[in-house]
Amino acid sequence: MIRYRNLLLFLVLATLWGSAFMAINAGLKLAGIPPVLFAAVRYDIAGVLMLAYAAIVLDDPIPRGRGQWALVAVGSLLLIAAYHALLFVGESDPSVTSAAAAVIVSLSPILTTVFARVFLPEERLTVVGIVGLLLGLVGVIVLSDPNPDRLLTGAVVAKLLIFAAAAAFALGSVLTRRIDAEMPIESMEAWSMLGGALVMHLVSAGLGESPVGVDWFSPVALGSLLYLSVGASAVGFLIYFDLLDRLGPIEINLVSYVAPISAALAGWAFLTETPSETTAYGFLLIFLGFLLVKRRAIREELSGLRERRRGAGSSDD
Repeated sequence: MIRYRNLLLFLVLATLWGSAFMAINAGLKLAGIPPVLFAAVRYDIAGVLMLAYAAIVLDDPIPRGRGQWALVAVGSLLLIAAYHALLFVGESDPSVTSAAAAVIVSLSPILTTVFARVFLPEERLTVVGIVGLLLGLVGVIVLSDPNPDRLLTGAVVAKLLIFAAAAAFALGSVLTRRIDAEMPIESMEAWSMLGGALVMHLVSAGLGESPVGVDWFSPVALGSLLYLSVGASAVGFLIYFDLLDRLGPIEINLVSYVAPISAALAGWAFLTETPSETTAYGFLLIFLGFLLVKRRAIREELSGLRERRRGAGSSDD
């Protein structure tokens, strides 16, 4: 029963996070919400919900000490603000489909491994690992389709912004592990969301974005915001950290490679988006890169899984 429960939650999470790219595109391109302001309002709502949840499940949801506030600062600036501001601006380009954005973001686990090697000098990427990294980068290049005649067109720049978003998230993930502090994940998520929303509001104002003229209560705008804030953010992160504890980082990383399928289906169903061949080729290259970079951890995970199954079988005898 536990196995089926984990599988069901995994598929729900992949669906929530994959279809979130469609919801972003809908809010940007159908409702006309300015991108950074859209991301900021999303996390206004999600942050309040997560803080309320943290207040219920924790005795003290307020960060204490320099270490915990450092975790919140990294989470606010990189995991929330930089990642989502760059992602939303990138997705605002008409050429970027939900599936293409999801495929580029799926590079995050590979970049996380690379940043971990940088900040842990005793660990080095092997030749095979470097090949895996290069395959992932080639996948992004294939997706960007950088014709020399239009190298600086909006389509290429938009996809490079999404790549930068994935890099910001990967760097933030590594730095939070480097900080010597313990903090309940519910509290860290809540305060990071609220801090990231504040940063994005400041960036939005600096860019001259205005909420005036946006019909915030139209079905598309309201539906996109609620889906992203409640479904993809609040519910999605709770499922993610539950599965992270049960499955470990290798298996949960595979969400990044199932999400593009959900993104493609949602984009096709709701926005009539048709994924291109380059999207499929880019996804394949990035996934192959992930397998090469993570090959040792995957091998250990599979070995441990076989041992657990043998142990469960012998106990049944």
